[in-house]
Amino acid sequence: MSDKKTFEENLQDLEAIVAKLENGDVALEDAIAEFQKGMLLSKDLQKTLQEAEQTLVKVMQADGSEKEMDA
Repeated sequence: MSDKKTFEENLQDLEAIVAKLENGDVALEDAIAEFQKGMLLSKDLQKTLQEAEQTLVKVMQADGSEKEMDA
């Protein structure tokens, strides 16, 4: 079984971090650690979205090859 979380699970984790930081009653050291964790999650989520977008802009041709869609 893979330890890799789904996009949705990572998004929920990021939302929990944001809520915790917005609440304000977190020690400075904990806030910094949570912020760093949130930034890593954000980068991972952005990478996943970019990969999904690259996949979606390709169209399968009749011969099975892929072609970039015209935007």
